[in-house]
Amino acid sequence: MASRRSASVATPDIVPASPKTNGKTRPPSKTQAARVTVARLRDEACERARPEVGVGGAPIRVMARMVSELAAQCRELDVPRAVMAEGIVNRTIGDVDVRRISARDDGAEYVTLADEMGLALPGERFDGYTATGERYRWLHERMLDYERQLLERHIDLRVYDLPALGNPLLREMLAEHAKRLWGFTVAPGQIYLSLGSLDGLDKFWRGYKMMMRQRGVDQIAVLFPAPGFNVPEWQATSFGLRIHRVVTRAANGFKITPEELRAALEDAPDIRLFYLTVSSNPTAFAYTPDELRALFAVVRACDREITIVADLAYIGTGDPDADRARMRTFNEPGTLERSVLVNSFSKTHTLTGDRLGWVAFGDAQLAAGVAAGWANSMATLPSDWQLRYMAIVELYQQRPEIEDKIRALYRLRRERLGRQLQALNKKHHLFAKINLDDGGTVYNWSQLAPGEDVFSLFSKTGIAGVPGGAFGYSDDFVRLSVGCIPIPAVAD
Repeated sequence: MASRRSASVATPDIVPASPKTNGKTRPPSKTQAARVTVARLRDEACERARPEVGVGGAPIRVMARMVSELAAQCRELDVPRAVMAEGIVNRTIGDVDVRRISARDDGAEYVTLADEMGLALPGERFDGYTATGERYRWLHERMLDYERQLLERHIDLRVYDLPALGNPLLREMLAEHAKRLWGFTVAPGQIYLSLGSLDGLDKFWRGYKMMMRQRGVDQIAVLFPAPGFNVPEWQATSFGLRIHRVVTRAANGFKITPEELRAALEDAPDIRLFYLTVSSNPTAFAYTPDELRALFAVVRACDREITIVADLAYIGTGDPDADRARMRTFNEPGTLERSVLVNSFSKTHTLTGDRLGWVAFGDAQLAAGVAAGWANSMATLPSDWQLRYMAIVELYQQRPEIEDKIRALYRLRRERLGRQLQALNKKHHLFAKINLDDGGTVYNWSQLAPGEDVFSLFSKTGIAGVPGGAFGYSDDFVRLSVGCIPIPAVAD
């Protein structure tokens, strides 16, 4: 990220001029003084962090760490919590903390989510609400029952599962879960469990590389559209796969076009894998069914075997009918058998810490071919984790209205963040364009005005985001999350 020191300036008008009383200047209040302190510390934090990004530091981690360290510094200085909340706003990470949902800023109806999801402990309090813990206890009771069921099927999770693919009952449940969400499913034997989607991707790259090496193919490239999530690129690189990046255009909604895909496949004969984020991180734009069909037609027409590695981490965060229409395109002739569908409950159900992931293979032979990626990375999957996973899948089968509430919360926050950015732009002129999303994901992807960057944005507003360079794109863009922190309403 290029250095733009002139862009980082002290926060303007954060403290009003001290009023005069009887010709004398009244000293600033404790709150006013604290705001001045936070503004100064923000600028100092920016100056420390900027060089780290410039020399190649991972921008997401640099920005998140900058905010975390600044918050700790403010706590040591006894900065009032309210001043910290308005002056240090972490929008770098996508995870939504349901324990921090605000009755005032989100709505009282959402404060109960942690209790309804079984995350809240009995008696735990959230913004005036006391959790019953009934769902928490229910999940643990279901875990006990599932372990009994598995033992009756002579499956003991406490001993080795040499393939490390997960117990068959849970894989059967996930096949039904897919059918409920997508309108189609794959065989349970072609569903492999993973500790979140990133773990599933890591295991797939590992297994695919090993499979292809056994076939005598060593040079393998993965096509990654940019901007895109960079961790899968790091993973693929670590296994010796070549990264072939196609930079998309804003005019196309930052989505790869059939023409761009066809040209890449023709220019690089070593491309065997096409990584496709159907609903995108970072841009918050999603492919339409027709756009997906056009891309899949290019893959099917290619003179060599191309596997579509579809990252579905955000399928389920937007309108369910729209997501279902997108997913149905994978079930069309010639496409499903070329597809690897990587899934996670992390963003769709705000369960990042539970690490509930799974990978569905449209082709049984491909699934068998890459299975070594699972066995070579762990001897078995954690026993209690599998039991909790099963209980959670059952919970959402029985209570799909909780999924509706999570999506409604995301929608509320996306809309509020857009309005907040519009209001800040009138005051600070920070953005060239504040993008509208496609009704999915937990992000906002906006273009900064000339001379501005993520550090000047943080300096002037207290909002910390992630530069576009973190996603293989221009630093004129910034990704902002609706995540952990609620978003206050902005008057029209």
